[in-house]
Amino acid sequence: MNLWLIIILAGILTYLTRLSFIWLLHRVNVPPLAQRALELVPPAVLAVIIAQEMLIRDGAPALTLHNPRILAGLVAIVVAWRTRNTLLTIIVGMAALLVLNALLLG
Repeated sequence: MNLWLIIILAGILTYLTRLSFIWLLHRVNVPPLAQRALELVPPAVLAVIIAQEMLIRDGAPALTLHNPRILAGLVAIVVAWRTRNTLLTIIVGMAALLVLNALLLG
């Protein structure tokens, strides 16, 4: 029971923390340059998370063509660039990762 209480309280705290920023930024006049910078934060964070998953294995760089994540990532990048379709990019990228894992890792 204690674990569930901690999970629920952590969820509420996370929600309130994010809500406070939304509430604060709604009430304060933010300069256009700062607004533009804040809009770029989520894509930047997502790019770092994805790049880290693709390029680092077991705490060390895995920058070889035998890394199926790099190859699948390149396939996903091409699909995203050509189609601008997020769902298709995710589906094709995951399919490429499954196929390349089977081929390269056996």
